[in-house]
Amino acid sequence: MICDTPDQASVQREMIADLMRYRYEPLKAIKYGFKWGEGELANETGPRAWQRRQLEELGAHLRNPETRYKPFRKADSSGHGIGKSAFISWIIWWGLSTFEDCKVIVMAGTGDQLKTKTQPEVAKWFRMAINAAWFEVNVTSIKVLEPGHETNWRCDFNTWSEENPQASAGAHNKDKRLIIIYDEASGIHNEIWKTQQGALTDDNTEIIWIACSQCTRKDGAFYDAVFGVERHRWNPEVIDSREVEGINLEEINQTVELYGEESDHVRVRYRGLYPVVGEGSFIHQELINQAQERTGAALFDEPLIAGVDFAWGGADENVIRFRKGFDAKTIKPIRIRGELTRDPAVMAGRIVDVLNTTYNGQKVDMLFADGSGVGGNAGAVMARVRMLGFTNVMEVNFGHDALDNQHYVLRRDEMWGKMKDWLRDGGAIDRDPGLAADLSKPILMGDKKQRIKLEPKDVMKRRLSKMGIDSASPDDADALALTFAMPVSLPQKPKAHVSGWAAPSGDGGWMA
Repeated sequence: MICDTPDQASVQREMIADLMRYRYEPLKAIKYGFKWGEGELANETGPRAWQRRQLEELGAHLRNPETRYKPFRKADSSGHGIGKSAFISWIIWWGLSTFEDCKVIVMAGTGDQLKTKTQPEVAKWFRMAINAAWFEVNVTSIKVLEPGHETNWRCDFNTWSEENPQASAGAHNKDKRLIIIYDEASGIHNEIWKTQQGALTDDNTEIIWIACSQCTRKDGAFYDAVFGVERHRWNPEVIDSREVEGINLEEINQTVELYGEESDHVRVRYRGLYPVVGEGSFIHQELINQAQERTGAALFDEPLIAGVDFAWGGADENVIRFRKGFDAKTIKPIRIRGELTRDPAVMAGRIVDVLNTTYNGQKVDMLFADGSGVGGNAGAVMARVRMLGFTNVMEVNFGHDALDNQHYVLRRDEMWGKMKDWLRDGGAIDRDPGLAADLSKPILMGDKKQRIKLEPKDVMKRRLSKMGIDSASPDDADALALTFAMPVSLPQKPKAHVSGWAAPSGDGGWMA
Protein backbone atom coordinates (compact mmCIF):
# COMPACT_ATOMS: atom_id res chain seq x y z
CA MET A 1 0.00 0.00 0.00
CA ILE A 2 1.43 3.40 -1.01
CA CYS A 3 1.97 5.95 1.81
CA ASP A 4 2.98 9.60 1.44
CA THR A 5 4.70 10.16 4.81
CA PRO A 6 6.67 8.12 7.40
CA ASP A 7 3.82 8.57 9.88
CA GLN A 8 1.33 7.19 7.39
CA ALA A 9 3.65 4.29 6.68
CA SER A 10 3.87 3.54 10.40
CA VAL A 11 0.07 3.58 10.76
CA GLN A 12 -0.26 1.32 7.73
CA ARG A 13 2.26 -1.20 9.07
CA GLU A 14 0.41 -1.32 12.39
CA MET A 15 -2.95 -1.77 10.65
CA ILE A 16 -1.55 -4.51 8.43
CA ALA A 17 -0.14 -6.33 11.44
CA ASP A 18 -3.44 -6.04 13.32
CA LEU A 19 -5.52 -7.30 10.42
CA MET A 20 -3.17 -10.16 9.65
CA ARG A 21 -3.62 -11.34 13.23
CA TYR A 22 -7.33 -11.65 12.41
CA ARG A 23 -6.70 -14.00 9.48
CA TYR A 24 -8.72 -16.67 11.29
CA GLU A 25 -10.79 -14.30 13.43
CA PRO A 26 -13.42 -12.74 11.12
CA LEU A 27 -15.61 -11.49 14.00
CA LYS A 28 -12.71 -9.69 15.67
CA ALA A 29 -11.69 -8.26 12.31
CA ILE A 30 -15.19 -6.84 11.72
CA LYS A 31 -15.24 -5.24 15.17
CA TYR A 32 -11.79 -3.75 14.55
CA GLY A 33 -12.29 -2.65 10.96
CA PHE A 34 -15.27 -0.29 11.31
CA LYS A 35 -15.95 2.70 13.54
CA TRP A 36 -18.99 1.32 15.32
CA GLY A 37 -21.05 3.97 17.08
CA GLU A 38 -19.67 6.80 14.93
CA GLY A 39 -20.76 8.59 11.75
CA GLU A 40 -22.90 6.40 9.51
CA LEU A 41 -22.67 3.68 12.15
CA ALA A 42 -23.72 5.95 15.02
CA ASN A 43 -26.68 3.71 15.85
CA GLU A 44 -24.83 0.43 15.37
CA THR A 45 -22.81 -1.41 18.00
CA GLY A 46 -21.58 -4.26 15.83
CA PRO A 47 -22.81 -7.43 14.14
CA ARG A 48 -26.17 -8.89 15.12
CA ALA A 49 -26.44 -12.17 17.01
CA TRP A 50 -26.86 -14.40 13.92
CA GLN A 51 -23.99 -12.61 12.17
CA ARG A 52 -21.70 -13.04 15.20
CA ARG A 53 -22.61 -16.71 15.42
CA GLN A 54 -21.77 -17.40 11.78
CA LEU A 55 -18.56 -15.34 11.83
CA GLU A 56 -17.44 -17.38 14.83
CA GLU A 57 -18.40 -20.58 13.02
CA LEU A 58 -16.24 -19.60 10.06
CA GLY A 59 -13.36 -18.66 12.35
CA ALA A 60 -13.53 -21.96 14.20
CA HIS A 61 -13.42 -23.84 10.87
CA LEU A 62 -10.26 -21.97 9.83
CA ARG A 63 -8.51 -22.15 13.20
CA ASN A 64 -8.79 -25.93 13.23
CA PRO A 65 -5.91 -27.43 11.16
CA GLU A 66 -8.05 -30.49 10.44
CA THR A 67 -10.80 -28.46 8.72
CA ARG A 68 -8.92 -25.38 7.45
CA TYR A 69 -8.33 -26.76 3.97
CA LYS A 70 -11.72 -28.41 3.64
CA PRO A 71 -14.35 -26.27 1.86
CA PHE A 72 -16.47 -24.22 4.24
CA ARG A 73 -20.01 -24.15 2.90
CA LYS A 74 -22.81 -22.07 4.44
CA ALA A 75 -26.36 -21.66 3.11
CA ASP A 76 -28.68 -19.12 4.75
CA SER A 77 -32.38 -18.99 3.89
CA SER A 78 -33.83 -15.91 5.52
CA GLY A 79 -36.59 -13.36 5.60
CA HIS A 80 -36.36 -9.65 4.77
CA GLY A 81 -34.18 -7.15 6.56
CA ILE A 82 -31.91 -9.40 8.63
CA GLY A 83 -28.65 -7.80 7.38
CA LYS A 84 -27.45 -10.45 4.93
CA SER A 85 -26.03 -7.86 2.52
CA ALA A 86 -23.93 -6.39 5.33
CA PHE A 87 -22.80 -9.90 6.29
CA ILE A 88 -21.74 -10.64 2.71
CA SER A 89 -19.87 -7.33 2.54
CA TRP A 90 -17.95 -8.07 5.75
CA ILE A 91 -16.88 -11.51 4.53
CA ILE A 92 -15.52 -9.98 1.33
CA TRP A 93 -13.74 -7.17 3.20
CA TRP A 94 -12.27 -9.52 5.83
CA GLY A 95 -11.10 -11.94 3.15
CA LEU A 96 -9.22 -9.31 1.17
CA SER A 97 -7.90 -7.48 4.24
CA THR A 98 -6.35 -10.44 6.03
CA PHE A 99 -4.91 -12.69 3.31
CA GLU A 100 -2.51 -11.69 0.56
CA ASP A 101 -3.75 -12.52 -2.95
CA CYS A 102 -7.17 -13.60 -1.71
CA LYS A 103 -9.60 -14.04 -4.61
CA VAL A 104 -13.35 -13.36 -4.21
CA ILE A 105 -16.09 -14.21 -6.74
CA VAL A 106 -19.56 -12.69 -6.19
CA MET A 107 -22.67 -13.72 -8.13
CA ALA A 108 -26.34 -12.91 -7.66
CA GLY A 109 -29.69 -14.27 -8.81
CA THR A 110 -29.91 -11.64 -11.57
CA GLY A 111 -27.63 -9.10 -13.17
CA ASP A 112 -29.84 -6.30 -11.86
CA GLN A 113 -29.56 -7.64 -8.32
CA LEU A 114 -25.78 -7.70 -8.67
CA LYS A 115 -25.51 -4.16 -10.11
CA THR A 116 -28.18 -2.30 -8.18
CA LYS A 117 -28.14 -4.00 -4.75
CA THR A 118 -25.21 -6.32 -4.04
CA GLN A 119 -22.34 -4.24 -5.42
CA PRO A 120 -23.53 -0.88 -4.00
CA GLU A 121 -23.92 -2.42 -0.52
CA VAL A 122 -20.44 -3.98 -0.67
CA ALA A 123 -18.99 -0.68 -1.93
CA LYS A 124 -20.60 1.18 1.00
CA TRP A 125 -18.91 -1.02 3.59
CA PHE A 126 -15.53 -0.81 1.85
CA ARG A 127 -15.87 2.98 1.89
CA MET A 128 -16.54 2.93 5.66
CA ALA A 129 -13.67 0.55 6.50
CA ILE A 130 -10.64 1.91 8.38
CA ASN A 131 -8.42 0.66 5.54
CA ALA A 132 -10.59 2.07 2.72
CA ALA A 133 -7.47 3.54 1.11
CA TRP A 134 -6.19 0.04 0.36
CA PHE A 135 -8.84 -0.60 -2.28
CA GLU A 136 -9.93 0.56 -5.71
CA VAL A 137 -13.69 -0.05 -5.79
CA ASN A 138 -15.28 -0.33 -9.23
CA VAL A 139 -18.69 -1.42 -10.51
CA THR A 140 -17.45 -4.88 -11.51
CA SER A 141 -14.46 -5.35 -9.22
CA ILE A 142 -12.59 -4.37 -6.08
CA LYS A 143 -8.80 -4.40 -6.31
CA VAL A 144 -6.18 -4.17 -3.57
CA LEU A 145 -3.80 -1.31 -4.39
CA GLU A 146 -0.61 -3.30 -4.04
CA PRO A 147 1.72 -3.05 -7.05
CA GLY A 148 2.08 -6.37 -8.83
CA HIS A 149 -1.00 -7.92 -7.19
CA GLU A 150 -3.82 -6.22 -9.11
CA THR A 151 -4.86 -9.38 -10.99
CA ASN A 152 -4.60 -11.78 -8.04
CA TRP A 153 -5.76 -9.84 -4.99
CA ARG A 154 -9.28 -8.80 -5.86
CA CYS A 155 -13.04 -9.31 -5.80
CA ASP A 156 -15.03 -9.68 -9.02
CA PHE A 157 -18.78 -9.26 -9.44
CA ASN A 158 -19.65 -11.78 -12.14
CA THR A 159 -22.87 -12.26 -14.05
CA TRP A 160 -23.74 -15.80 -15.08
CA SER A 161 -25.23 -17.41 -18.16
CA GLU A 162 -27.36 -20.54 -18.24
CA GLU A 163 -26.41 -21.00 -21.90
CA ASN A 164 -22.69 -20.79 -21.11
CA PRO A 165 -22.15 -22.07 -17.57
CA GLN A 166 -18.45 -22.69 -18.24
CA ALA A 167 -17.97 -18.92 -18.22
CA SER A 168 -18.45 -19.21 -14.45
CA ALA A 169 -15.69 -21.79 -14.11
CA GLY A 170 -12.03 -21.17 -13.40
CA ALA A 171 -12.43 -19.82 -9.86
CA HIS A 172 -9.25 -21.45 -8.54
CA ASN A 173 -6.71 -19.91 -6.16
CA LYS A 174 -4.47 -22.82 -5.14
CA ASP A 175 -2.46 -22.50 -1.92
CA LYS A 176 -4.19 -19.25 -1.07
CA ARG A 177 -7.75 -18.19 -0.14
CA LEU A 178 -10.84 -18.39 -2.39
CA ILE A 179 -14.21 -16.95 -1.38
CA ILE A 180 -17.36 -17.58 -3.44
CA ILE A 181 -20.47 -15.54 -2.59
CA TYR A 182 -23.95 -16.24 -3.99
CA ASP A 183 -26.45 -13.45 -3.21
CA GLU A 184 -30.15 -14.19 -3.84
CA ALA A 185 -28.85 -17.67 -4.52
CA SER A 186 -32.29 -19.17 -5.15
CA GLY A 187 -32.27 -17.48 -8.56
CA ILE A 188 -28.91 -18.87 -9.70
CA HIS A 189 -29.29 -21.75 -12.15
CA ASN A 190 -28.36 -25.28 -11.08
CA GLU A 191 -25.74 -25.58 -13.83
CA ILE A 192 -23.81 -22.64 -12.38
CA TRP A 193 -23.71 -24.34 -8.98
CA LYS A 194 -22.45 -27.56 -10.59
CA THR A 195 -19.79 -25.73 -12.57
CA GLN A 196 -18.59 -23.90 -9.46
CA GLN A 197 -17.99 -27.22 -7.69
CA GLY A 198 -14.83 -27.60 -9.76
CA ALA A 199 -13.15 -24.86 -7.73
CA LEU A 200 -13.44 -26.90 -4.55
CA THR A 201 -10.87 -29.52 -5.53
CA ASP A 202 -7.66 -27.55 -4.81
CA ASP A 203 -5.74 -28.82 -1.80
CA ASN A 204 -3.89 -26.62 0.72
CA THR A 205 -6.38 -23.85 -0.09
CA GLU A 206 -8.81 -21.97 2.16
CA ILE A 207 -12.13 -22.25 0.32
CA ILE A 208 -15.23 -20.45 1.60
CA TRP A 209 -18.58 -20.68 -0.23
CA ILE A 210 -21.52 -18.74 1.18
CA ALA A 211 -25.03 -18.74 -0.35
CA CYS A 212 -27.69 -16.37 0.99
CA SER A 213 -31.24 -15.93 -0.25
CA GLN A 214 -34.93 -16.00 0.35
CA CYS A 215 -36.04 -19.44 -0.80
CA THR A 216 -38.40 -18.36 -3.57
CA ARG A 217 -38.60 -21.87 -5.11
CA LYS A 218 -39.20 -25.31 -3.68
CA ASP A 219 -36.67 -26.82 -6.04
CA GLY A 220 -33.22 -26.01 -7.35
CA ALA A 221 -29.71 -26.04 -5.90
CA PHE A 222 -30.37 -23.51 -3.15
CA TYR A 223 -33.46 -25.38 -1.95
CA ASP A 224 -31.42 -28.59 -1.92
CA ALA A 225 -28.65 -26.89 0.08
CA VAL A 226 -31.02 -25.68 2.80
CA PHE A 227 -33.93 -28.11 2.84
CA GLY A 228 -33.05 -30.98 0.53
CA VAL A 229 -30.48 -33.60 -0.37
CA GLU A 230 -27.42 -31.33 0.03
CA ARG A 231 -28.17 -30.27 3.60
CA HIS A 232 -25.38 -32.40 5.07
CA ARG A 233 -22.78 -30.52 3.01
CA TRP A 234 -23.94 -26.96 3.59
CA ASN A 235 -24.63 -26.67 7.34
CA PRO A 236 -27.69 -24.53 6.52
CA GLU A 237 -29.59 -22.06 8.68
CA VAL A 238 -33.15 -20.78 8.37
CA ILE A 239 -33.40 -17.28 9.83
CA ASP A 240 -36.81 -15.86 10.74
CA SER A 241 -36.84 -12.06 10.45
CA ARG A 242 -38.89 -11.82 13.63
CA GLU A 243 -36.03 -13.32 15.66
CA VAL A 244 -33.43 -10.77 14.52
CA GLU A 245 -32.74 -7.65 16.56
CA GLY A 246 -33.20 -4.26 14.92
CA ILE A 247 -36.22 -5.40 12.85
CA ASN A 248 -39.54 -3.52 12.65
CA LEU A 249 -41.44 -6.30 14.38
CA GLU A 250 -44.73 -4.39 14.49
CA GLU A 251 -44.94 -4.11 10.72
CA ILE A 252 -44.01 -7.77 10.25
CA ASN A 253 -46.67 -8.88 12.72
CA GLN A 254 -49.27 -6.80 10.90
CA THR A 255 -48.31 -8.51 7.64
CA VAL A 256 -48.48 -11.95 9.30
CA GLU A 257 -51.94 -11.14 10.62
CA LEU A 258 -53.05 -9.97 7.18
CA TYR A 259 -51.69 -12.87 5.10
CA GLY A 260 -51.56 -15.68 7.65
CA GLU A 261 -48.63 -17.50 9.24
CA GLU A 262 -48.67 -20.28 6.62
CA SER A 263 -49.18 -18.09 3.55
CA ASP A 264 -46.38 -18.28 1.01
CA HIS A 265 -45.80 -14.55 1.35
CA VAL A 266 -45.02 -14.85 5.07
CA ARG A 267 -43.17 -18.16 4.70
CA VAL A 268 -40.78 -16.79 2.07
CA ARG A 269 -40.49 -13.09 2.94
CA TYR A 270 -40.27 -13.31 6.71
CA ARG A 271 -39.89 -16.89 7.99
CA GLY A 272 -37.12 -17.91 5.59
CA LEU A 273 -39.03 -20.98 4.42
CA TYR A 274 -39.77 -22.26 0.93
CA PRO A 275 -43.18 -21.59 -0.73
CA VAL A 276 -45.89 -24.23 -0.58
CA VAL A 277 -47.86 -23.09 -3.64
CA GLY A 278 -44.88 -21.94 -5.70
CA GLU A 279 -43.19 -18.52 -5.65
CA GLY A 280 -46.05 -17.18 -3.58
CA SER A 281 -48.40 -16.49 -6.51
CA PHE A 282 -51.98 -17.79 -6.54
CA ILE A 283 -51.50 -18.60 -10.24
CA HIS A 284 -47.94 -19.81 -10.72
CA GLN A 285 -45.78 -19.14 -13.74
CA GLU A 286 -45.75 -22.70 -15.07
CA LEU A 287 -49.54 -22.66 -15.41
CA ILE A 288 -49.36 -19.35 -17.28
CA ASN A 289 -46.63 -20.64 -19.61
CA GLN A 290 -48.64 -23.75 -20.44
CA ALA A 291 -51.74 -21.69 -21.24
CA GLN A 292 -49.72 -19.46 -23.59
CA GLU A 293 -48.50 -22.50 -25.54
CA ARG A 294 -51.96 -23.92 -26.23
CA THR A 295 -54.13 -23.40 -29.30
CA GLY A 296 -57.50 -21.86 -28.48
CA ALA A 297 -60.26 -24.45 -28.69
CA ALA A 298 -64.01 -24.13 -28.28
CA LEU A 299 -67.32 -25.73 -29.24
CA PHE A 300 -69.26 -23.81 -31.84
CA ASP A 301 -72.32 -23.48 -29.63
CA GLU A 302 -70.43 -22.22 -26.60
CA PRO A 303 -71.20 -18.61 -25.64
CA LEU A 304 -68.85 -15.76 -26.44
CA ILE A 305 -68.32 -13.87 -23.18
CA ALA A 306 -66.65 -10.50 -22.64
CA GLY A 307 -65.23 -9.07 -19.41
CA VAL A 308 -64.69 -5.35 -18.83
CA ASP A 309 -62.38 -4.05 -16.11
CA PHE A 310 -62.80 -0.33 -15.58
CA ALA A 311 -60.08 2.15 -14.66
CA TRP A 312 -60.46 5.85 -14.13
CA GLY A 313 -57.08 7.50 -14.45
CA GLY A 314 -53.46 6.91 -13.49
CA ALA A 315 -51.45 4.04 -14.91
CA ASP A 316 -54.37 1.60 -14.92
CA GLU A 317 -56.22 0.83 -18.15
CA ASN A 318 -59.76 -0.08 -19.10
CA VAL A 319 -59.51 -3.57 -20.58
CA ILE A 320 -62.06 -5.66 -22.48
CA ARG A 321 -61.20 -9.35 -22.91
CA PHE A 322 -63.05 -12.17 -24.66
CA ARG A 323 -63.46 -15.89 -24.00
CA LYS A 324 -65.25 -18.69 -25.80
CA GLY A 325 -64.91 -22.05 -24.07
CA PHE A 326 -61.21 -22.74 -23.60
CA ASP A 327 -60.22 -19.99 -26.04
CA ALA A 328 -59.26 -16.58 -24.65
CA LYS A 329 -56.65 -16.18 -27.37
CA THR A 330 -58.36 -15.74 -30.73
CA ILE A 331 -60.00 -12.34 -30.17
CA LYS A 332 -57.51 -9.69 -29.18
CA PRO A 333 -58.27 -7.55 -26.13
CA ILE A 334 -59.31 -3.92 -26.32
CA ARG A 335 -57.57 -1.33 -24.10
CA ILE A 336 -58.47 2.27 -23.37
CA ARG A 337 -56.23 4.47 -21.25
CA GLY A 338 -57.76 5.34 -17.91
CA GLU A 339 -57.36 9.09 -18.17
CA LEU A 340 -59.33 9.12 -21.45
CA THR A 341 -62.41 7.56 -19.93
CA ARG A 342 -63.37 9.81 -17.04
CA ASP A 343 -66.55 10.61 -19.00
CA PRO A 344 -68.84 7.52 -18.73
CA ALA A 345 -70.15 8.26 -22.24
CA VAL A 346 -66.78 7.37 -23.76
CA MET A 347 -66.66 3.92 -22.20
CA ALA A 348 -70.34 3.28 -22.87
CA GLY A 349 -69.71 3.99 -26.54
CA ARG A 350 -66.86 1.50 -26.71
CA ILE A 351 -68.95 -1.21 -25.02
CA VAL A 352 -71.81 -0.65 -27.47
CA ASP A 353 -69.32 -1.01 -30.33
CA VAL A 354 -68.18 -4.34 -28.88
CA LEU A 355 -71.75 -5.60 -28.50
CA ASN A 356 -72.58 -4.64 -32.09
CA THR A 357 -69.48 -6.31 -33.56
CA THR A 358 -69.45 -9.82 -35.00
CA TYR A 359 -66.37 -11.87 -34.07
CA ASN A 360 -65.75 -14.93 -36.26
CA GLY A 361 -69.43 -15.11 -37.08
CA GLN A 362 -70.66 -14.58 -33.52
CA LYS A 363 -71.67 -11.61 -31.41
CA VAL A 364 -70.97 -11.31 -27.70
CA ASP A 365 -73.59 -13.31 -25.83
CA MET A 366 -72.87 -11.87 -22.39
CA LEU A 367 -70.74 -9.02 -21.10
CA PHE A 368 -69.74 -8.80 -17.43
CA ALA A 369 -68.37 -5.52 -16.18
CA ASP A 370 -66.56 -4.51 -13.03
CA GLY A 371 -69.34 -2.91 -11.02
CA SER A 372 -67.06 -1.37 -8.40
CA GLY A 373 -65.76 1.49 -10.54
CA VAL A 374 -64.55 4.59 -8.76
CA GLY A 375 -67.22 7.17 -7.94
CA GLY A 376 -70.08 5.09 -9.33
CA ASN A 377 -68.96 5.59 -12.93
CA ALA A 378 -69.28 1.89 -13.65
CA GLY A 379 -72.98 2.00 -12.89
CA ALA A 380 -73.41 5.10 -15.06
CA VAL A 381 -71.66 3.40 -17.98
CA MET A 382 -73.81 0.30 -17.80
CA ALA A 383 -77.00 2.34 -17.38
CA ARG A 384 -76.23 4.11 -20.67
CA VAL A 385 -75.62 0.76 -22.38
CA ARG A 386 -78.99 -0.57 -21.17
CA MET A 387 -80.78 2.61 -22.29
CA LEU A 388 -79.63 1.74 -25.80
CA GLY A 389 -81.50 -1.58 -25.60
CA PHE A 390 -78.79 -4.04 -24.59
CA THR A 391 -79.87 -6.56 -21.98
CA ASN A 392 -76.95 -9.00 -22.23
CA VAL A 393 -74.82 -7.02 -19.77
CA MET A 394 -74.29 -7.37 -16.01
CA GLU A 395 -72.26 -5.57 -13.36
CA VAL A 396 -70.24 -7.65 -10.91
CA ASN A 397 -68.89 -6.15 -7.71
CA PHE A 398 -65.54 -7.70 -6.86
CA GLY A 399 -66.03 -6.91 -3.17
CA HIS A 400 -69.36 -8.71 -2.70
CA ASP A 401 -69.59 -12.09 -0.99
CA ALA A 402 -68.86 -15.07 -3.21
CA LEU A 403 -71.80 -17.03 -4.59
CA ASP A 404 -69.98 -20.19 -3.52
CA ASN A 405 -69.10 -18.96 -0.04
CA GLN A 406 -68.03 -22.41 1.14
CA HIS A 407 -64.92 -22.28 -1.03
CA TYR A 408 -64.35 -18.56 -1.67
CA VAL A 409 -64.61 -15.37 0.37
CA LEU A 410 -65.41 -12.64 -2.19
CA ARG A 411 -66.63 -12.54 -5.80
CA ARG A 412 -63.12 -11.56 -6.90
CA ASP A 413 -61.68 -14.64 -5.18
CA GLU A 414 -64.34 -16.81 -6.79
CA MET A 415 -63.76 -15.51 -10.32
CA TRP A 416 -59.98 -15.82 -9.99
CA GLY A 417 -60.41 -19.33 -8.58
CA LYS A 418 -62.54 -20.41 -11.52
CA MET A 419 -60.09 -18.77 -13.92
CA LYS A 420 -57.23 -20.74 -12.34
CA ASP A 421 -59.23 -23.99 -12.70
CA TRP A 422 -59.87 -23.10 -16.36
CA LEU A 423 -56.16 -22.51 -16.97
CA ARG A 424 -55.34 -25.84 -15.36
CA ASP A 425 -58.02 -27.69 -17.36
CA GLY A 426 -56.87 -26.47 -20.78
CA GLY A 427 -57.53 -22.74 -21.17
CA ALA A 428 -55.52 -20.87 -23.80
CA ILE A 429 -54.34 -17.26 -23.48
CA ASP A 430 -52.33 -14.96 -25.72
CA ARG A 431 -48.66 -14.17 -25.13
CA ASP A 432 -49.28 -10.64 -23.91
CA PRO A 433 -46.62 -10.05 -21.20
CA GLY A 434 -49.01 -7.69 -19.41
CA LEU A 435 -51.59 -10.46 -18.95
CA ALA A 436 -48.92 -12.94 -17.84
CA ALA A 437 -47.59 -10.48 -15.26
CA ASP A 438 -51.09 -9.64 -14.02
CA LEU A 439 -52.02 -13.30 -13.54
CA SER A 440 -49.03 -13.87 -11.28
CA LYS A 441 -49.49 -10.76 -9.09
CA PRO A 442 -52.02 -11.72 -6.37
CA ILE A 443 -51.06 -14.11 -3.60
CA LEU A 444 -53.18 -16.05 -1.14
CA MET A 445 -54.06 -14.81 2.33
CA GLY A 446 -55.15 -16.76 5.36
CA ASP A 447 -58.83 -17.48 6.03
CA LYS A 448 -60.16 -19.13 9.20
CA LYS A 449 -62.55 -21.27 7.15
CA GLN A 450 -59.76 -22.37 4.77
CA ARG A 451 -61.43 -20.68 1.79
CA ILE A 452 -59.71 -19.05 -1.17
CA LYS A 453 -58.92 -15.44 -0.27
CA LEU A 454 -56.67 -13.18 -2.35
CA GLU A 455 -54.91 -10.14 -0.94
CA PRO A 456 -56.78 -6.84 -1.53
CA LYS A 457 -55.52 -4.79 -4.45
CA ASP A 458 -54.19 -1.94 -2.31
CA VAL A 459 -52.21 -4.41 -0.20
CA MET A 460 -50.93 -6.13 -3.34
CA LYS A 461 -49.79 -2.83 -4.82
CA ARG A 462 -47.86 -1.89 -1.67
CA ARG A 463 -46.20 -5.31 -1.53
CA LEU A 464 -45.14 -5.26 -5.17
CA SER A 465 -43.94 -1.67 -4.93
CA LYS A 466 -41.67 -2.53 -1.99
CA MET A 467 -40.22 -5.38 -4.04
CA GLY A 468 -39.54 -3.10 -7.02
CA ILE A 469 -42.06 -4.96 -9.19
CA ASP A 470 -44.73 -3.43 -11.43
CA SER A 471 -47.47 -2.62 -8.95
CA ALA A 472 -50.20 -1.47 -11.32
CA SER A 473 -53.65 -3.00 -10.92
CA PRO A 474 -54.00 -6.37 -12.73
CA ASP A 475 -56.44 -4.94 -15.29
CA ASP A 476 -55.91 -7.60 -17.97
CA ALA A 477 -56.29 -10.51 -15.58
CA ASP A 478 -59.34 -8.96 -13.89
CA ALA A 479 -61.00 -8.53 -17.31
CA LEU A 480 -60.44 -12.20 -18.10
CA ALA A 481 -61.60 -13.23 -14.63
CA LEU A 482 -64.88 -11.40 -15.22
CA THR A 483 -65.73 -13.86 -17.99
CA PHE A 484 -66.16 -16.42 -15.20
CA ALA A 485 -68.59 -14.30 -13.17
CA MET A 486 -71.66 -16.45 -13.92
CA PRO A 487 -72.51 -19.50 -16.04
CA VAL A 488 -73.82 -18.48 -19.45
CA SER A 489 -75.97 -20.98 -21.36
CA LEU A 490 -77.34 -20.87 -24.89
CA PRO A 491 -79.94 -23.01 -26.72
CA GLN A 492 -78.60 -26.49 -27.44
CA LYS A 493 -76.99 -27.09 -30.85
CA PRO A 494 -74.91 -29.95 -32.32
CA LYS A 495 -71.42 -29.99 -30.79
CA ALA A 496 -68.01 -30.34 -32.37
CA HIS A 497 -64.53 -29.63 -31.00
CA VAL A 498 -62.60 -27.18 -33.15
CA SER A 499 -59.51 -25.03 -32.92
CA GLY A 500 -59.95 -21.34 -33.55
CA TRP A 501 -63.65 -22.20 -33.46
CA ALA A 502 -66.09 -22.38 -36.32
CA ALA A 503 -69.23 -21.33 -38.12
CA PRO A 504 -71.79 -23.76 -39.62
CA SER A 505 -71.18 -24.64 -43.28
CA GLY A 506 -73.87 -24.99 -45.92
CA ASP A 507 -73.79 -28.81 -45.78
CA GLY A 508 -74.38 -28.96 -42.05
CA GLY A 509 -70.70 -29.50 -41.20
CA TRP A 510 -68.35 -27.14 -39.36
CA MET A 511 -65.72 -24.84 -40.72
CA ALA A 512 -62.66 -23.57 -38.77
